[in-house]
Amino acid sequence: MSTRHFTKDHEWIDLDGEVATIGITDYAQGQLGDVVFVELPEIGRTLATGDDAAVVESVKAASDVYAPIDGEVVAGNEAVVDDPSLVNSDPAGEGWFFRMRVTDAGQLDELMDEDAYAAYVAGLE
Repeated sequence: MSTRHFTKDHEWIDLDGEVATIGITDYAQGQLGDVVFVELPEIGRTLATGDDAAVVESVKAASDVYAPIDGEVVAGNEAVVDDPSLVNSDPAGEGWFFRMRVTDAGQLDELMDEDAYAAYVAGLE
């Protein structure tokens, strides 16, 4: 079973075995507004924590999606390229951005769990 972790940049990450799925949180998509364009990272690209991985553009702004931990991109969600509104309607599910093979799962320990993230977001409002 995967456990979801969160970054201060409002990405979520679910680890399943050695492959992690990454997306943006409901808070992030709410701040962006209507998403109109998504650019995914290249398959095979190696990412380090904090690297720009994907781009999401809305009617309000363009924003980078960062790699929450180190790894290699193994898949991109073409559905969000074809229909960027998936990021608004289901950011925590069908609106995921990319999957990566994780180099060091121990890095997840530096991220927030759901309760810590909720407290972090509450402090922003």
